Amino acid sequence: MLTPYDWQEGIGHRASFIEARLEQGTPIIARSIDAGILVATFRRRANKIYEVYDHLVMASIGQQSDVEAIRVAAIDFAHQEGFNRSEQDVTVSRVVNALSTSLKRAFSDFQASPVVARTVFAEAGDTVDADRYFILDYDGDYTVHQRVVVVSGSLDLADRLLEGARALPTTESIDEAKASTLALLQTTIEQFEFEDEFSFEAVLLDRRSDRENRYVVLSRAD
Repeated sequence: MLTPYDWQEGIGHRASFIEARLEQGTPIIARSIDAGILVATFRRRANKIYEVYDHLVMASIGQQSDVEAIRVAAIDFAHQEGFNRSEQDVTVSRVVNALSTSLKRAFSDFQASPVVARTVFAEAGDTVDADRYFILDYDGDYTVHQRVVVVSGSLDLADRLLEGARALPTTESIDEAKASTLALLQTTIEQFEFEDEFSFEAVLLDRRSDRENRYVVLSRAD
């Protein structure tokens, strides 16, 4: 018979296993600038930044198959909401809440493999202050942020990057923001040991409504 203590211990082991897997994930910075939301990271092979809907973007660290499952689920939910309701009803909070339920269930199910992924979802508003960021964790819990957010497998690295990113002005041009974010990632990551070589990946979610495609790839070595 499974006691509450056994269950808690099992949950702790699952969390420790996932955290160990996430430690080698290169961090992601998402920040608001006047032009929109800039998302930047280094990646080994597969892309880490994805468009979810017209004004929604996501980026993840973790096991690629789990990241892909989250991406597909987010896109399916967003488009279903847009079809059944309206485009205005497709919000980052609705998407995250929908995914949170399934992640909580997977994390507490000892008969299934846990989801190894930590994801940031971002929604571009009309202004910098209207941008919204959610960090959705592997256990289904999430936190809400504004202006800038960092996703990493290392709390120490995340704190350093967040401090640096908060010091960057939102008034930077797209090129300036791309360059300053790249420099911040390079400077901070050099202090940590990552075994593989990486490619820089940066995307802008443009808040200007006159663009045909608001999801703009700024740098990606395919």
